[in-house]
Amino acid sequence: MATQEIKKQSPKVYIDRPDHLSGGHRLCAGCGAPVILRQVLMGAGDSPVVVSNATGCVEVSTTIYPYTAWKDSYIHSAFENAAATISGVEAALISLKKQGKVTEDFKLLSVAGDGGSYDIGLQAISGALERYHDIVILCYDNGAYMNTGFQRSAATPKGAWTTTSPVGKVRPGKNQQRKNLTEIAIAHNIPYVAQASPHNFRDLIYKAEKAFAVKGPAFLNVLSPCPRGWRSKESDSIQLAEAMVKSNYWPLFEVENGVYKINYDPKKRKGAVADWMKQQGRFRHLFTPENEWIVEETQEMTDYQWERLKAMEEATARFAPQEAAEAQEPAE
Repeated sequence: MATQEIKKQSPKVYIDRPDHLSGGHRLCAGCGAPVILRQVLMGAGDSPVVVSNATGCVEVSTTIYPYTAWKDSYIHSAFENAAATISGVEAALISLKKQGKVTEDFKLLSVAGDGGSYDIGLQAISGALERYHDIVILCYDNGAYMNTGFQRSAATPKGAWTTTSPVGKVRPGKNQQRKNLTEIAIAHNIPYVAQASPHNFRDLIYKAEKAFAVKGPAFLNVLSPCPRGWRSKESDSIQLAEAMVKSNYWPLFEVENGVYKINYDPKKRKGAVADWMKQQGRFRHLFTPENEWIVEETQEMTDYQWERLKAMEEATARFAPQEAAEAQEPAE
């Protein structure tokens, strides 16, 4: 199916699709990862899926021996090689089909958190994208190594507390700005890259369906709330994800064959980064006179990145096909 034929559906259409992930897993209350996985796998529809899952929160909580929450074929990979594993699966399926031993079409999905995507697994991800494997790579980004006790990752926001970027007299949390993994994926010139959030499930499922439909590699980077690491309330997870999107810190956009498209434009920014930072204990120390500059810098960086994204959308619009799939979400 061409991606131009894929449209956002009503919630009922999505709910009626098969659930590839069962209940009973042991991920934390309020965790964004299982919500994201269910939504992404809805994009696979009725097709069987082979999942390569890097070590992390999802792996340890969905595959507690002798139980599994996965209804599809599942491979536990190391932190560094989930994308390489699913690349090998694709190569094996090509060979088996040529031999007539396999006739069924499978969707191929690599799953990792930001530790296994931004950091440890980046080489394997880059190699898989560059070799142009027909796979989907999913990063659920919760902003730290949450599974092993909240250590900093390249996705951790500047100023955030983690156990390896502690707060004290020497430094106010993490010293560096977060890496932009979505743009790194775009730089590989692959057919489809998208950024999404679980609060807008229609947008995420739509993007997952497009990712599975393209011929070649696709990359999805999805914001994944983590109450334990963010030091936030379990009941606030989806609201926090929405606030981070509406402040333009985590914009919803997609890049299809090099053409940028913003999927949600609040027109006038709805809320500042300080609003959702105040709801997360990992940023509590920033709201003091000596550290407020980090909040101000984060706001300036957010505004700059948003304007840059809009400029990229405008600059690449002339390359978009006339029968573009679907317009952006209406501003609220």
